Amino acid sequence: MLILSRRSGEAIRIGTDIRIVVVQLGGGKVRLGIDGPRDLRILREELYELVAGLNQQAQAPDPGALDRWLEQPPTAPKEPT
Repeated sequence: MLILSRRSGEAIRIGTDIRIVVVQLGGGKVRLGIDGPRDLRILREELYELVAGLNQQAQAPDPGALDRWLEQPPTAPKEPT
């Protein structure tokens, strides 16, 4: 991990097309501005981890799901109105 010190208004570059600027400091927070290509997805880490976890849950097999579905009583098709 690269650790840098920056003041408000100063920036760092990642490659040639990503620029991160320290917008504001204070109150125990740092506000960052990020310039990059429009097709680059930028997420806060907690949101990224939430989405990744939900994706893993959706892919995880549920061994009892088929049995529960098969145990449901059949329903008659609805008549068109």
